[in-house]
Amino acid sequence: MYADIIIDISHEQLDKTFQYAVPEELENTIDIGMTVDIPFGAGNRIIMGYVVGLSDKPKYPVDKIKYLVDVTKGRVCVESRMIKLAAWMKHNYGSTMNQAMKTVIPVKDKVKQKEKKSVNLVVDAGTANDYLEQFRKKNAKARYRLLEALINEPVIDIDIIKSKLNITQQTINALQELGIVEVKSEEMYRNPVRASSLTGKTVKLNEQQQDAVDRIILDYDNNIYKTYLLHGVTGSGKTEVYMDVIEHVLNKGRQVIVLIPEIALTFQTVQRFYRRFGDSVSIMNSRMSKGERYDQFLRAQRGDISIMIGPRSALFTPFSNIGLIVIDEEHETAYQSETAPRYHARETAIHIAQESGASVILGSATPSVESYYNALSGKYELISLDKRAGDGRLAKVDIVDLREELRQGNRTIFSRKLRELIADRLKRHEQTMLFLNKRGVAGFISCRSCGKVMKCPHCDVSLTEHANGCLMCHYCGYTSPKITVCPECGSKYVLGFRAGTEAVEQQVRKDFPQARVLRMDMDTTKGKEGHEKILAEFANGNADILIGTQMIVKGHDFPNVTLMGVLAADMSLYASDFRASERTFQLLTQAAGRAGRAEKNGEVVIQTYTPEHFSIVSAAKQDYNDFYEQEIAYRKLMAYPPAGNMMKIMLSSSDEDMLAKTAGTLKVYIDTQCIRPGLMCIGPADAPVYKIKDIYSKIIYAKHSERDELADLYEKLDSYVIGNPDFRNVNVQYDING
Repeated sequence: MYADIIIDISHEQLDKTFQYAVPEELENTIDIGMTVDIPFGAGNRIIMGYVVGLSDKPKYPVDKIKYLVDVTKGRVCVESRMIKLAAWMKHNYGSTMNQAMKTVIPVKDKVKQKEKKSVNLVVDAGTANDYLEQFRKKNAKARYRLLEALINEPVIDIDIIKSKLNITQQTINALQELGIVEVKSEEMYRNPVRASSLTGKTVKLNEQQQDAVDRIILDYDNNIYKTYLLHGVTGSGKTEVYMDVIEHVLNKGRQVIVLIPEIALTFQTVQRFYRRFGDSVSIMNSRMSKGERYDQFLRAQRGDISIMIGPRSALFTPFSNIGLIVIDEEHETAYQSETAPRYHARETAIHIAQESGASVILGSATPSVESYYNALSGKYELISLDKRAGDGRLAKVDIVDLREELRQGNRTIFSRKLRELIADRLKRHEQTMLFLNKRGVAGFISCRSCGKVMKCPHCDVSLTEHANGCLMCHYCGYTSPKITVCPECGSKYVLGFRAGTEAVEQQVRKDFPQARVLRMDMDTTKGKEGHEKILAEFANGNADILIGTQMIVKGHDFPNVTLMGVLAADMSLYASDFRASERTFQLLTQAAGRAGRAEKNGEVVIQTYTPEHFSIVSAAKQDYNDFYEQEIAYRKLMAYPPAGNMMKIMLSSSDEDMLAKTAGTLKVYIDTQCIRPGLMCIGPADAPVYKIKDIYSKIIYAKHSERDELADLYEKLDSYVIGNPDFRNVNVQYDING
């Protein structure tokens, strides 16, 4: 047996593994993730390494391979757990070991610990006053000012001295040389959490919430660790359920990870947790500085914090005793990594919990079809909250048919109904949110008169318009010539929908010049605190209308918002993706949930060219079960996840001819050398965006009822690609069920 070993996982050596032979007496003991002692270098000094792979095949001549010495005694560290996790991710999501390692160890570089320096007065009052008099006579103004301040306050932070008193380091040094002051420094953590002055309110749970908490805690106390799907309508108080369960887990001496989908949500979410749990809470996200991230990593490792909140990277917090992982808004696409390994935080969290003896709570008003499917099949436990917390009522929803608006001569962004309601809210000093459903606008084509969308006859996804006007399916490669007349009704209003938040803002300012308007999109939220500033402005009542993309509809709670306008429901409905109906239903339901969350009644207007589509009708009723029954029937028919499993194989190259050749070669290899019962392979087809920065991309899809079969297929394809010189200038990546 041979072991692939990484020597130092902290930085550059991450990309290099060394192979060692395993002594016979350790063959039944050794496992991936273990820490081992190995002879290294010409002098064979004994150092520590981590096992990242096991094999019965040597990569080098056997006489050149050294034997590892032993499993390191008394050493079970966080890194070992992370390496084992990386190996699991490599196999399940199709990536290299090094890509997986870099993912599970989010903090790789040591950062110098931040110091807090203070200037301390070390002489008695009499001596200090004598020096003060000397400085006055010599007209040493800076020294006089510093000493005078220290007589009043004997210990002052050095940053305050420099910024508020305008004292230089030179002056501080001069007083230090005279023996009047001493500069003291202590290590301090960079804390990204800015505490709110508000204290937490104790919220009395309603009967449904309390029942949910009791069910989870009862299992937990009996050492039964499950995955729970908490399906609660918007405003049902899922966060309060999380917090009560978290408190119970913390009281057991264990740690908790809380995942949230967007950086935009971090501030509002963290404040709720901080008010309840104080300094035991921290956050991890990509907008933090390297130093802040490193300090949170250290605090978690040292046990100084017990709750970590953040997007999917927070899942890899080095806690030693994880007892609970909460994934809020579990349906969100942000939990799916877009770079290799293309892991899903939900599946990875469940794996981590199983390895750690921990529970998982998945919360959503609109669960992913996969999660609901697993709950109904008994893999997860389903807990429902179908009433809003307090006296909140679900908003009234109106669907506006934009085809009818067009027939009535209205060609503006706003329907007549929505324009009336915005004017009404401005009169009543209530707030409005306008949501532009901008996800996946890859250029689908539809008829504005009858609503017909041009679809692939083989895959039931919308065709995407290319620059030359041709329409194409990105699942099977089917193409259709440019369409200028609707094949259904003969109308000439056949075109793609293009609109941005800036255009919406201009229209609002034109129609409602008296309104105070905020816009929230990628342009306006650049910078470390971009989201927070806009959300705080709106929450404080400094704006009447907030315009934004999907980042405004997720999880925010603004009591004075009584109107939500969805400007283009179809923009996500006809993205070239089999999950398009699900995404649309989720976004519309989340949007509807933003209105009327306090005492005031809320109203929602959904503008669409296809008002009869089941995802829009179900979202308007806020009826998840109605949506699920229709969607799962479609998935079963097409063998899409979760009814089947699908691996996307993505090939890219700067050489278009080489790409076409290798994509064809790989498809032939799958069809002839990877034959297995139940495997179906389609493609290659051009990627949705075929060319980016002179790099061309193609996709092959493989389907099978068993996920493990696709994971094994990945391993076989990966070995074939690595060993084939034709693929030297072609990048091949894999995504299973992404």
